[in-house]
Amino acid sequence: MKNFVYMDAAASWLKPQSVIEVESDFLRNSYANAGRGICARAGRVDALIDVARATVADFISADKENIVFTSGTTDAFNRIVNILRNTYPDKNFTVAVSDLDHHSARLPFANWTKTVVMPLDNDFNIDVKNIPDADAYVITAMSNVVGIAQDVPLIAKAIRKKNKNAIVIIDAAQFVVHNKIDVKKFDCDFLCFSGHKIGADTGVGVMYIKNPDDFSADKFGGGMINRVDGKKMILNKSPEKFEAGTLPITQIIGLREAIEKFSIRDNSRALTDYMYDELSKIKQIKIFTPRDSCMISFTVDGMHVIDFGALLGAHNICVRVGNMCASWIHKKLNIEGSVRISVGPWNTMDDAKYVVGVIKDLVK
Repeated sequence: MKNFVYMDAAASWLKPQSVIEVESDFLRNSYANAGRGICARAGRVDALIDVARATVADFISADKENIVFTSGTTDAFNRIVNILRNTYPDKNFTVAVSDLDHHSARLPFANWTKTVVMPLDNDFNIDVKNIPDADAYVITAMSNVVGIAQDVPLIAKAIRKKNKNAIVIIDAAQFVVHNKIDVKKFDCDFLCFSGHKIGADTGVGVMYIKNPDDFSADKFGGGMINRVDGKKMILNKSPEKFEAGTLPITQIIGLREAIEKFSIRDNSRALTDYMYDELSKIKQIKIFTPRDSCMISFTVDGMHVIDFGALLGAHNICVRVGNMCASWIHKKLNIEGSVRISVGPWNTMDDAKYVVGVIKDLVK
């Protein structure tokens, strides 16, 4: 049997050995809680987190005080909703979303505020000529289904032209893997991504806040309080203001290592192009992602995507099947679900040829 082939990078990256070793070494030899102690060991942990925060800030062209650690993108979006709700308790918000959105980027707003949908053009880009009126805008910088990078600065400019005071929120969970993030060029108020998408551990993510002093805290507890004066709470400055409780320390240290070792795209373009060309020759397969997409999403005539994924799994091939937690884009495409192939730096041309060969055999 062929060795296990993992082509589900868009769901979660396999972990580089160096990330595993850094986390393991920290847990064995250096572990202590952060922001709680004055001994040398605790101070060393505080320093490690500070360096990790600086690494993340540099990675997205931000400043350290703008970087808040979360448990991931889903956590960040739920927190953004609560931050806005606490900051503007009397305001009736309208939030603009799009059919590109992952459930995590859109559903947190559903029970709080009114949503309007930004239209897409024929190439699955947000239509900057038809930006609706809204108080806040969610830009999915790259869909996890069609894999097309949006022109975020252009969209943000169109939004600012429509409403200069709008709050711009970027979901960069997929984008971060394939394109450089520059929050200054993006002109966004919030941006978030998950560490596990770029080779870090699960349980850690990043929430960038452009002007943290303008927003109210959403979580309360240890570490974010400067002092309590009677009934009045004096909060610390950002990022501590938004980091109540114990941080995912081990994962944060692993995130720094993942970023240090991270390389955009690696070998994925050549392998993706090869598989796209080969799968395009199979008449039973309908690919709906463009050739320059970072992934290959398709359906198979006469076969449910779950069944097809199970057959691939029986050949030790791991891909993603279903609606990808992105119901709206599938509805727009008039399909219930899809099969998604996404390549990582660990994959080889032999992997690509094996996957193509198995697919060809399955659809004979």
